[in-house]
Amino acid sequence: MDDERKFAIVHLYISPGHNFVGHHGKPPGENPAIEVQEIHCVAGKGIEGDRYFDHKENYKGQITFFEWEMYESLVHACEVLDKPPSVFRRNVITRGVDLNSLIGKKFEVQGVEFEGAEECKPCYWMDRAFGPTAEWRLRGHGGLRARILTDGTLRVEKSK
Repeated sequence: MDDERKFAIVHLYISPGHNFVGHHGKPPGENPAIEVQEIHCVAGKGIEGDRYFDHKENYKGQITFFEWEMYESLVHACEVLDKPPSVFRRNVITRGVDLNSLIGKKFEVQGVEFEGAEECKPCYWMDRAFGPTAEWRLRGHGGLRARILTDGTLRVEKSK
């Protein structure tokens, strides 16, 4: 297990249903991304209350992470000022870590253990959800899919 990563959790989201998966050729769904102050992670299953909870055995995306720094970069590059980071449909918005460096590694956050599985590859829906060129700009920086290895609770960290 790598040393505990020292990065901040700035937002947490869950959603009861899919907006893009299964919607190819149709309009996106209207399930909200609900911002919460904490999420309960269940080993091997996912996040309680989220659309991917107990989705399938050994699922790579039991939890997803996205970098706040990438969000800020997109806001600036795309000149989009009216979209929150929830539009990317990731569960945990982090600050201070290169998520790609966690692919294939075990890591710990707030006492909960994870294994980085793969990049959350952006798709054409990103242009619709955020703005033109978002999919292209997110290539290689779409976030991290991970498996949950131990039960525990993640909480948004208060700004200092």
